[in-house]
Amino acid sequence: MEEAGNSLLNKVNYPSDLRHYSNDELKVLCNELREFIIDAVSCNPAHFGASLGVVELTVAIHYVFNTPYDKLIWDVGHQAYGHKILTGRKDLFYTNRKYKGISGFPNIFESEYDAFGVGHSSTSISAALGMATSYKMRNEKERNVVAVIGDGALTAGMAFEALNNVAASQANILIILNDNNMAIDPNVGGMSDYLVDIATSKTYNKLRREAIKTLGKLKIAGPRSREMLVKINNSIKTLLTRQTNIFEGMNIRYFGPVDGHDIHHLTSVLSDLKEIKGPKVLHVITKKGKGFKQAEQDQTTWHAPSGKFDKTTGKIEKQLLENPEPLKFQDVFGNTIVELAKENDKIVGITPAMPTGCSLNIMMKEMPERAFDVGIAEQHAVTFSAGLAMSGMLPFCNIYSSFMQRSYDQVIHDVALQNLNVVFCLDRGGLVGGDGATHHGVYDIAYMRTIPGLTVTAPMDEIELRNLMYSAQLPGAGPYSIRYPRGRGTHIDWQQPFSKIEKGRGRELRQGDDIAFLSIGQIGLKVDSVCERLKEEGIFAAHYDMRFVKPLDEELLHNVFSKFDSVITIEDGTIVGGFGSAVLEFMSEKGYYSRVLRLGIPDKYIEHGSQDELYKEVGLDIETIFNSSVKFYHKKG
Repeated sequence: MEEAGNSLLNKVNYPSDLRHYSNDELKVLCNELREFIIDAVSCNPAHFGASLGVVELTVAIHYVFNTPYDKLIWDVGHQAYGHKILTGRKDLFYTNRKYKGISGFPNIFESEYDAFGVGHSSTSISAALGMATSYKMRNEKERNVVAVIGDGALTAGMAFEALNNVAASQANILIILNDNNMAIDPNVGGMSDYLVDIATSKTYNKLRREAIKTLGKLKIAGPRSREMLVKINNSIKTLLTRQTNIFEGMNIRYFGPVDGHDIHHLTSVLSDLKEIKGPKVLHVITKKGKGFKQAEQDQTTWHAPSGKFDKTTGKIEKQLLENPEPLKFQDVFGNTIVELAKENDKIVGITPAMPTGCSLNIMMKEMPERAFDVGIAEQHAVTFSAGLAMSGMLPFCNIYSSFMQRSYDQVIHDVALQNLNVVFCLDRGGLVGGDGATHHGVYDIAYMRTIPGLTVTAPMDEIELRNLMYSAQLPGAGPYSIRYPRGRGTHIDWQQPFSKIEKGRGRELRQGDDIAFLSIGQIGLKVDSVCERLKEEGIFAAHYDMRFVKPLDEELLHNVFSKFDSVITIEDGTIVGGFGSAVLEFMSEKGYYSRVLRLGIPDKYIEHGSQDELYKEVGLDIETIFNSSVKFYHKKG
């Protein structure tokens, strides 16, 4: 990389600065931008491979289109690091995903260049169509809308719904398909295979090159050249396939595939497409992790490296601990489902494109015929699970808490209403950290507990997770939801034999006479430390791990409200409609009059930062829980 004073990137603060550079300078700039991302992420771990793969595409789009007047939407959002660096945030990029720093995803409140907030996948085409339709209605004919969809996002049903609508609209929208054949793990399914077929068809690409050469020899230029190329392009594909290209079959003009790392060709193609009005798809072939050897070779690991790394050797730093770290909750899930499946041949595992993230890859390796990655398709994952359950299988459907929001109707309509024994394992419950507001799993307790017949649980530790998974697959369990946090548990011998947990049965962990804590989930581990400190203040607290939000342990609650006039509920979910609300409903319905303090996630969106920083912000760190408890206790009377 050149010295900062001579660096082309150093002179770029906004996309308008790019447009003074020659094609050769753009190539140098791309190399510098890629090195900048590598330097930054090596010191501040974050998403990595996806942004490296779209460096040239990012530069080309901002070079050709008049952003932010022309709208650019990134899907999925972790591709957008280069975009952020080129749009006024280069000097702030060291704060990426840090507390009070810039977001790791496009954020409309952060920059006018972030045209639409993106965290979950497959929203770009719908949003872009809405914008393009609005501009068409306002007669803003020269305004362009570009959606870049990649990293497996085209496997989701919402993207196909949007494509169907795009075809009917004839709005001026360019959909760029960033095809790297990867999500976090390799893409799966028919669409992935189809795109590979298009990209690797030597006959098609040879005929297409010959057509372009012929146009050149005939000296046909300008709009007529572009029109003829479209017709020839489409004719070749029709000749080589039994049916029209899927996009053209939907009346959306298709261009490509093109090399996503050839900046000269990309700028030329985008300049041509800018002049062609109406809906169109540009198929761009990229390599995830481009420019960093280790990221190219192991794209799953380098999707988001687990720590700082040496940018020369690629060695990821490991935190040195005196004692071995306990397993992550996701790994406890991954090992436990294999154990259970060995004893119960009806058990199958399902995940929507997160086999590594949720550790279902353990089952996929050991029992490949009984574990299914269905692509980024949460709605389909739930109803697919329902179909399996209806036909005699026992599916464990593992979806991140924040992604489960996307399949809420399917949980009600296809699973709970039919009383099917589908076990939902909701990973990443609570505040997840650097991914921020789009990924915090804080709503599942509230939205799941409203569903009739659904058992809603949250284990405090790994043993409880294993025992709940065991209990959920026993006869008569019905629809079941088990939520657990991101990260590691405690040093527990989690390989001890399974034990059935009776549905709706909590447990007393500590006796006391002055105040009662009712907790749900791993947040309850903090209560023990708080109780010890309260004892030093002369306050003797009892602690009950409720384990079930639905059904509640009513016998336990009767005992608590009969004994205590000061009760504190604690959860790492939204305080609106969550576990604390369920307890208040019980108290009101049964005619008790105890004072109740609810501790949980406040009714606002929580941004990004470390988990410790965020829990302190919302008052769920040990110190704040202690202070709140003391204040609450002394207010009585």
